[in-house]
Amino acid sequence: MAQIRGQGYDGASNTKGEIKGLKTLIMKESPSAYYIHCFAHQLQLVLIAVAKGNANCVTFFDQISLLLNIVGVSCKRHGMLRNARLENVRKTLDCGELETDTGLNQEMGLPRPGETRWGSHYKIVCNIISMYPTIHDILITLGDDISHKGDWTKIHFVLGAFESFEFAFFAQFMFVILGYTNELSECLQRREKDILNAISLINVAKSRM
Repeated sequence: MAQIRGQGYDGASNTKGEIKGLKTLIMKESPSAYYIHCFAHQLQLVLIAVAKGNANCVTFFDQISLLLNIVGVSCKRHGMLRNARLENVRKTLDCGELETDTGLNQEMGLPRPGETRWGSHYKIVCNIISMYPTIHDILITLGDDISHKGDWTKIHFVLGAFESFEFAFFAQFMFVILGYTNELSECLQRREKDILNAISLINVAKSRM
């Protein structure tokens, strides 16, 4: 304990707590173990706060949430999405539009973005762009299937939003913006980075945006 020179967490109360938090318990044993809030987690919190202050961003991610509620509501629909993407990958491979190699053409899903999960919003935007034709086909299939009649209103609403120029524009727009911040987030999580280097990386990201 006496050799600890620093500690950092994501700010949860059970770690950062002033009375019984892990930070406090460690500093009682080793006063020099200064606490630093995780840089990548701070970045994620700032991005969420800024996005919530912009009506267009809120609308875009609300539409994504509705999309996930429809496509990811059951294992059956997860399977439909997986099988449709597999079929599309096979077709593009046969046409020579895709290359095969280690790490390429990995299975994709639609994980729900979380406010405290690093890069989760960027990941869902990337996956939606990559799987756009597949998701579109699934929405049409669900909208024509009488067994899903109870969800037709929501499905057709989401399909209309999904096909709109605004949705496509903001998907590409957020892909670019969150791409800059995702690179910064990944750099901040590397063990070899120091504070001065982190500050320079933040300035580079701000300049690029």
